[in-house]
Amino acid sequence: MTPQEERQRLRRRLERLIGIAATEGNELVPLRNGDQIFPAMLEAIRVAEHTVDMMTFVYWRGDIAREFADALAERARSGVRVRLLLDGFGAKEIEPELLDAMDDAGVQVAWFRKPTRLSPMRQNHRCHRKVLVTDEHTAFTGGVGIAEEWCGDARNPGEWRDTHVQVRGPAVDGMAAAFAQNWAECHDDLYDEHDRFASQEQPGNATVQVVRGSASFGWQDMQTLLRVVITSARERFRLSTAYFAPDPYFIGLLADAARRGVRVEILLPGPHTDQRACQLAGRQHYQTLVDAGVEVREYQPTMLHTKVITVDGVCSLIGSTNFNRRSLEHDEEVMLTVLDEDFTAALDADFDADRKLSEPVDPARWRRRPLAARLAETAVTPIRHFL
Repeated sequence: MTPQEERQRLRRRLERLIGIAATEGNELVPLRNGDQIFPAMLEAIRVAEHTVDMMTFVYWRGDIAREFADALAERARSGVRVRLLLDGFGAKEIEPELLDAMDDAGVQVAWFRKPTRLSPMRQNHRCHRKVLVTDEHTAFTGGVGIAEEWCGDARNPGEWRDTHVQVRGPAVDGMAAAFAQNWAECHDDLYDEHDRFASQEQPGNATVQVVRGSASFGWQDMQTLLRVVITSARERFRLSTAYFAPDPYFIGLLADAARRGVRVEILLPGPHTDQRACQLAGRQHYQTLVDAGVEVREYQPTMLHTKVITVDGVCSLIGSTNFNRRSLEHDEEVMLTVLDEDFTAALDADFDADRKLSEPVDPARWRRRPLAARLAETAVTPIRHFL
């Protein structure tokens, strides 16, 4: 099967099973780490002439938080319609003076499900999407939050490793819809006179399907997406994720893929994880995976915060979704399925670079790990559904 036939096969499978049409003619630019990501996002904000819509789970403190607030405020003062949607839990550390400055400038700030106003069950369903759309034609998504941890180039434990993507083309509409879906819950006005609803140009060659995961009960589109790409892999499946704590069903899919001859490679955080409980929950599955032939490696230099999958050199997934039950069952997420060999090759090159900085999980050594490590893994079992 040629790469073109492989792309078409996967595209039709995803379109039919998820019910979301893919769009053609998209241009995607992968952005590695804060040194590339933040300047690109800030430039897009600063040159916006009509609208800026931004949503994020994390908006913390530091110079970069102030730089984004200043850029958003400046555009609002210039007459641009600026909307900022913050998760009520993830962004609770934002400095109050930044909120005041943006409010004074005319930025419309809304909060997604503030914990003080919610029942315990609704508090558990968060908006984890990271989307920036400017002038309806340029968009960004990926794993990055607005905080000092993401600045730099992953050179030390203080600079996290992450990947974002800049998108132009018809897929921007799907990303704008992800913003609109959550904005509608938090604000009365869904659109205004600043929205032009202009037709999208086709500046590139990538085919993209935008998949949204919703914070509700039952089987979600995001679970279908991952199920399809894992079972469709023929030669190689690569996963790089910040939080790895899936249920046994998805562990079984990964193990089955390896047993049928697919080279399955998983890259996870190592000693610098910021969520130790989630790491312990994921480590419960290492033995099953490595015994099936899956290569599991832990990244050593700093916190690995990426959310990237590549399949057979022709397909890649990038967005806000982690490979854990929280992303798949509880949180609002957005993921781009990209059918483009050049873009996938760029992400594979990043994976190769990260792989060299990681340590493999040796099956024999892992089987002999200390009792204390096993007990720690077992201790998180009662809360694994929420990780």
